[in-house]
Amino acid sequence: MTDAWPSLPLEAWQDTYTTLHLWTQIIGKIRLVQTPWINHSWHIPLYLTARGLTTSTMPYGNRIVQIDFDFVAHQLIIATSDGQTQTLPLEPRSVADFYAAVMAALANLDIAIAINTLPNEIADPIAFEKDETHAAYDADYAHRFWRILLQSERVFSDFRSHFCGKVSPVHFFWGSFDLAVTRFSGRTAPEHPGGVPHLPDDVAKEAYSHEVSSAGFWPGAGLGYPAFYSYAYPTPDKFKEAPVRPEAAFFLDAMGEFILPYDAVREATDPDQTLLAFLESTYAAAANLANWDQVALRQTSFK
Repeated sequence: MTDAWPSLPLEAWQDTYTTLHLWTQIIGKIRLVQTPWINHSWHIPLYLTARGLTTSTMPYGNRIVQIDFDFVAHQLIIATSDGQTQTLPLEPRSVADFYAAVMAALANLDIAIAINTLPNEIADPIAFEKDETHAAYDADYAHRFWRILLQSERVFSDFRSHFCGKVSPVHFFWGSFDLAVTRFSGRTAPEHPGGVPHLPDDVAKEAYSHEVSSAGFWPGAGLGYPAFYSYAYPTPDKFKEAPVRPEAAFFLDAMGEFILPYDAVREATDPDQTLLAFLESTYAAAANLANWDQVALRQTSFK
């Protein structure tokens, strides 16, 4: 843990990344069906803990259940409010095997939950119970990924505190496999066109029902390297031309958002300030060009 921002070359853990993405979808879908709908799908993400990722508490009748990924001991822990626990090792195993083991563990706790077993936001998905293709788990890289999420959440939470308008929690979306925080102007937005692979259009339309400036971190599938990102919906005119910091940040036309390679943060003299500069400058670009009421939305500091 001496290296707070460890290296995470995509090619070194691509197979683990893909498998872990699918495992988190299984657990995330359990949370999806067990919790009441919250605007912008805020009822579905996972959250950071001092050891991994958690569903947080979920109701099951009068009982409460919680599922945690522990990336220190490399276990999946299912705990209930009546004191019962089931533990599964995180180790190389197929998605089908992981899915079966999770459902068996829930059954041992007298919990019966049915989920849609087709992955979301993934091209050419394979149903969980049929996926014998993805079966990698490199504990070292899973641990590195969690440590980066942990540091990113810390900085995102600082950034989040500067805003007094509607703002999301810092949460991990298992569909897109990214950590995100989103600010809202308070105004409605044009209807989103949808078209996200294997995601109902109604979900995308509701998620982007209001103007947003959103930033996050994702490991880089489709990009080739891990990166921080920032975008606005709807995208203001001349957004791509706005000056942002640090120098390593750039606008990627193919994705319609600003990108800051993770290594630019990891290798910086002050990673926290480098990442905050990206978050603040890209938000300022979105808010200035879209005429947000920034004075009203600025949080007074109590430090």
